[in-house]
This record gives sequence, C-alpha cells and structure tokens, in this order.
Amino acid sequence: MNNKIETTLKYYTLCTKLKDTIRTGPIVWNALRHRIESVAEHIYGVQMLAIGIYYQFGYMFDLGKVLYMLAVHELEEIEIGDLAFFQITEENKRIEGRKATDYILKDILGKEEIAKLLEEYNARETEEAKFAYHCDKLECNLQMKLYDQEGCFDLERQSNNPILANPEVKKVLEAEKSISNAWIEFDRKKYRDDDNFMAIVDYLKEHDL
Repeated sequence: MNNKIETTLKYYTLCTKLKDTIRTGPIVWNALRHRIESVAEHIYGVQMLAIGIYYQFGYMFDLGKVLYMLAVHELEEIEIGDLAFFQITEENKRIEGRKATDYILKDILGKEEIAKLLEEYNARETEEAKFAYHCDKLECNLQMKLYDQEGCFDLERQSNNPILANPEVKKVLEAEKSISNAWIEFDRKKYRDDDNFMAIVDYLKEHDL
C-alpha cells in the first residue's frame, strides 16, 4: 500500500513542475508582462478550448480521449522543458520526449496506456489526435493574441530574438505587422485539414478576443 501511495505522490510532484515551467514563446518574443503563463495553465486552456470547439462545431468522436491526450501531451516538458522549433528538430524532440516520458511514467501502473496515447497524439492519424493537435496549436495562437491585445509585444524590441533568423518567420512578420497575427499565419498550414479551425484562425486575425 505504501509503495502505491509513494508512487502516486512522486508522479504528482513531478507533474506539478509544469506549474512553474514558463511557456517559451512569449519569452522569446520579449513579452512585456509581469507574469507569463505556465505549461500547466496552457494544458488547462487547451482542454477548455477543446470542449468548446467540440460541442459548438458538432464533432462526433471520443471527447474523453481527446481530453486525456491533452492532459498528458506535455509530460515530456517536465524533463526537457518547453523547447521551441528553433531549439530542436521535431525528430529529436520526439526522441528526447519519449525518453523523458518513459522516465516520468516508469513506476506508474498505467504507463503502457499513457505511452500508447502519447504515441497516437504524436502520430496525428486518428480523428482525436488531429483534433487535439489543432487545439494545442490554436490555444497558443489565442494566448499570443491576448498578449498582443494587452500591448505586451513591441516589434522594436526584437533584436535579440533568435526566431527572426528564420526566413519564413521574417516573411510573415513583415506582411502582418503584428506578432500575434504573424504567429497565426506561421501556423496556418497546420490547420488545413479541418475547415472549422481554418475559419477560426481567419476570424482570429480580424477580430479581438
């Protein structure tokens, strides 16, 4: 009995690190804000977003599975942190992420089930995985829009921003003249297989939240 309790509490304690793991995006873009959201807050936000979109747009797959995926989709960041695309390749992130989640889950009795769910999420082949991925990306876009509306971003304060070395980022930023809209446009291709998400990002570019 004590071993089960200790294992549960150890897993919980590891997961609480995400409460203090700050999201990389706003920091890289030099957000002028006293408090930037944590990864744990992002997880909550994306789950609430998924619930809203699921019901409003009439999706018919397993919402419970989506929410479970989203609850665990950032577990790797307990160990490797919130790495942006310019810091690590997608392939290497998957390798390092798998090592991290294997360590985090090693004593949990449901580790095979959770690992399988994470593999499904990362493969993005099932309806639930595609939807969860879209919600994950959209929540980032929404949060960046909110920061922009607060006046947290200054285009003149980006000289130390490593993302500006990316030609695609520079191109969309020059066209959009807004960090949040450039972020949305940079992610647009990720939504192309779902008309509902495309409609949401189109709306998001033209309207405040």
